[in-house]
Amino acid sequence: MTRARKEELVAEMTAAFKDAGAIIVCDYKGMTVENLETVRNLAKAEDTKVKVVKNRLARIALKNAGCEDIEFTETNLVVWGDAQVTPCKIADKAATEFKDSFAIKTGLIQGEVASMETINAMAKLPTRDELLGMLLNVWNAPVQNFTIGLQALANKKEEEA
Repeated sequence: MTRARKEELVAEMTAAFKDAGAIIVCDYKGMTVENLETVRNLAKAEDTKVKVVKNRLARIALKNAGCEDIEFTETNLVVWGDAQVTPCKIADKAATEFKDSFAIKTGLIQGEVASMETINAMAKLPTRDELLGMLLNVWNAPVQNFTIGLQALANKKEEEA
């Protein structure tokens, strides 16, 4: 890889990492290409990025993006996205599905190093769309109950008449 290409990759990753809500670093050693494609497809469906990165280039990009420094060793796959929850969910799902060959190493949330407990907890949180659905159900419940009550009252009046 030429120096110009490396600089281009670092610039691309720096721009992406600046806007990222969460950056999850995973070990993918021993994964088949098919399994790796499955992880990429999971991420693509959620508008999240997945990239196998060179350790030194990733460290430089994180430093340029103003993120805390993390140690990159061996093979690394980086999952990142605008939302904080989605990359955690994708990494957790892949780690669960491919236990033998995929593991979460570390992560950054809003540019700061996050513990494994935090990453796992965020993976369990509902997404924005799920939260909006829950909120709409809560708002819809009184109206629904009122209409059910009116229908029951109308049925009772019909039976009496």
